[in-house]
Amino acid sequence: MRKFNISIDIAAPPERVWQVMSDVESWHEWTASVTSVKRITAGPFAVGTRVVIKQPKFPAAFWKVIALKPGSSFTWESVAPGFRAVGQHSVEPTPTGSRATLVLDYQGLFGGLMGAMTGGITQRYVTMEANGLKARSESGGGR
Repeated sequence: MRKFNISIDIAAPPERVWQVMSDVESWHEWTASVTSVKRITAGPFAVGTRVVIKQPKFPAAFWKVIALKPGSSFTWESVAPGFRAVGQHSVEPTPTGSRATLVLDYQGLFGGLMGAMTGGITQRYVTMEANGLKARSESGGGR
């Protein structure tokens, strides 16, 4: 098992950070680690929402939301034989705004191998996502 994570302080209220974080189809606008996100399921962002994420240097991956606390966090997973990736995204208030925490956990028989093979780029992507979330949330731009 291999886990990648980052926490970042953001000078914006948690409601704004959540708005940016949970608008997954717009991620490609604020992080170069994501080429596109396409929702497969219609309706509000909720448990059961399915998406396809395309990232540079990785094959397209199907993700499904498995837990959601509106306004504060969501967890989704991408599953393949012998491998499960679990992504957690959360935001909490701080005295100066918010703190966002992003976690990607590679699990299963091939989780350790995947972590060893892609560890450098995976940590860069998680960091790029955190920095992009901070910039978009603080700018007030976008949706």
